[in-house]
Amino acid sequence: MGMFPLLADVLIDGNGLALLGAGLGAGLVTLGAAKGIGQLAGAAVESQARQPEAGGRIFTSMIIAAALIEGFTFFALVVCMQIGGKLVDAINAAGAGAAGH
Repeated sequence: MGMFPLLADVLIDGNGLALLGAGLGAGLVTLGAAKGIGQLAGAAVESQARQPEAGGRIFTSMIIAAALIEGFTFFALVVCMQIGGKLVDAINAAGAGAAGH
């Protein structure tokens, strides 16, 4: 049995599509967080260039916001890894079931 029919059986049967969607969603969250931190850092540097005397407050606010974004991104990565493990387990279970027939 080829890999593609087996993968199609796993994805269509049970919760495979839900697992795939959750994994893709977690990946998109990671990309969004990276874009957000980039914009945050760019805006902070621009603000410090315009008002050097407010640099300390801007830097503190930037670090707090970046830490919050990183925390959420770390959570999304953990979810993505857990979903990936469940998908691999489902593929292995389907392969064992197909081999038993």
